[in-house]
Amino acid sequence: MTNQTITSVSRESRLFKPSAEFKAQANLGSEAAYKKLYAESVNSPERFWERQAKQFLTWRKPFTQVLQWKPPHAKWFGGGTLNVAENCLDRHLGTARENKAAIIFEGEPGDIRTLTYKQLHREVCKCANALELLGLRKGDRAAIYMPMVPEAAVAMLACARLGVVHTVIFGGFSSEAIKDRINDCGARVVITADGGWRRGKIVELKDSVDRALGATPSVEHVVVLKRTGNAVTMKEGRDLWWDDLMAAAPAVHKARAHASEQPLFILYTSGSTGKPKGVLHTSAGYLLGAAMTTHYVFDIKETDIYWCTADIGWITGHSYVVYGPLSVGATVLMYEGAPNQPEPDRFWEIIDRHGVTVFYTAPTAIRAFMRWGDEFVTRHSLASLRLLGSVGEPINPEAWMWYHKMIGKKRCPIVDTWWQTETGAIMVTPLPGITPTKPGSCTRPFFGVVPKILDENGKPVSRGSGGKLFLTQPWPSMLRTLWGDDARFKEQYWSEVPGLYFAGDGARFDEDGYLWVVGRIDDVLNVSGHRIGTAEVESALVSHPSVAEAAAVGRPDELKGQALVCFVTLKGDQRASDELKEALRAHVAREIGAIARPDSLRFAAALPKTRSGKIMRRILKEIAAGGDVKGDITTLEDFNVVASLQAEE
Repeated sequence: MTNQTITSVSRESRLFKPSAEFKAQANLGSEAAYKKLYAESVNSPERFWERQAKQFLTWRKPFTQVLQWKPPHAKWFGGGTLNVAENCLDRHLGTARENKAAIIFEGEPGDIRTLTYKQLHREVCKCANALELLGLRKGDRAAIYMPMVPEAAVAMLACARLGVVHTVIFGGFSSEAIKDRINDCGARVVITADGGWRRGKIVELKDSVDRALGATPSVEHVVVLKRTGNAVTMKEGRDLWWDDLMAAAPAVHKARAHASEQPLFILYTSGSTGKPKGVLHTSAGYLLGAAMTTHYVFDIKETDIYWCTADIGWITGHSYVVYGPLSVGATVLMYEGAPNQPEPDRFWEIIDRHGVTVFYTAPTAIRAFMRWGDEFVTRHSLASLRLLGSVGEPINPEAWMWYHKMIGKKRCPIVDTWWQTETGAIMVTPLPGITPTKPGSCTRPFFGVVPKILDENGKPVSRGSGGKLFLTQPWPSMLRTLWGDDARFKEQYWSEVPGLYFAGDGARFDEDGYLWVVGRIDDVLNVSGHRIGTAEVESALVSHPSVAEAAAVGRPDELKGQALVCFVTLKGDQRASDELKEALRAHVAREIGAIARPDSLRFAAALPKTRSGKIMRRILKEIAAGGDVKGDITTLEDFNVVASLQAEE
């Protein structure tokens, strides 16, 4: 009989308590306040969410029903109407925020622009009028394929204002990916740019759109922003310049009220079948989740300069670059380019130049900074920072410690956040000033979130044991369905244990009730009857002083079921050798146990990653198994990485 729980053996004893100074100014300043609110949120959820919705959102018509729940379908704040763009912009007008910076933009070439809330509101009104002139109406879909420029946020908010459902397509995706997403949602308009800047080169966005539109019958118009000035082909009657449309559009637009459950956006996330899943989020519940978490998790103050490094093509960019921060009146920094252009200290330079106070980035970026070397950090003061965040995947303890010491100078709390495209907002997180943190743990659930760890049979596992992560209560920012595929929505998220949301992650609670996510269930290896999360193996490798980054995958093995293959990138001053290889294998065995000793360990100059920084483990699995690399690799940052790994076979 195979052991059906996930063997989770990493242990972390370091604990970092909040400072008295941070606690004194925190938006939620005491453990007692957290416990009281959390208890109410799970024991009397409708009363709790009714109060929060009234506090955080501006309503045109009050809601009459908090929740209608017929698993797996939720309807929140029934009978109420509001406008998401109005909540992000109009309600700040006529207040002290009117002339406050809403967006500070820095382009990769060094150009800087600032838009106040008043100016951003004006741009969004003009864009909404322009889209209406193109015939877009409530319920229509528009695709946005743009660089990280303010106009991307303007386009999103203009769609929200009209009740037009937007789908933002990450600017690194191929024309094939654009075509699939446009056709799945039936977008009538595409909003793009001539190009965007990335590592000193122009990414030709309009060219990718043109290649996609050969097979997208629903598209009537393409709106093109001039960003880089590269030559593009404009098709008469279909293609229109952004600047021309905006110049002709009136600057006044009355926001219409939309029902709470009005679809806001579709965001496509890769599916295991290869067909993208169109995650659908609606208006009121999603915005409440984004606003509340921005307020409490990032402890946002009127004086903060807040920077989330995510692209708007991902859910993190939707919730924590656009909707969450703007709804609470924050100043958001947007940066267009790469973190190492022209040098590996670009992020630290930006933080000092603009006085960034809150910084939210991904573990993959943090590990890249570690690999590039501390000297790029120590050139800069970083004195303005007061809070750090991590998002996107579990952060290994050594990367957490580096972040704490080198970037936070041991004084900034770190909020290590767990959530998903599907959850819409942060679900498990420390609250700064309240929660003592452990490197690598996302700690405790946010309000209204009830996580459970269950085994293969749907039975609870004991503390310290690994299992599958489920959420047991509905929450306002949850996805409503998959666009055009409700059967897949039910099968993917709700069929594992009826009535419970299956997150797709393996996790465990430690003895203190802190949550540790050990990686996607798809990335759990079955080695000699033990199910081991790849995140723990990778974390053990990165804890070695020679290692910058690691990826663990399985390859078929007749004896063990799966053999453990690890790909390792060394820090700049380290050299690959057979001795180091054996030392690293022994190190993993010491840190985790003999069952996790890698069967094979390979040094790599770089790991295959998407433009968003995610390691493409599927490619590594194929290379480890000695097969050809199949499937779509158009989202790869650097195609040469795959070639060099195959050459070393």
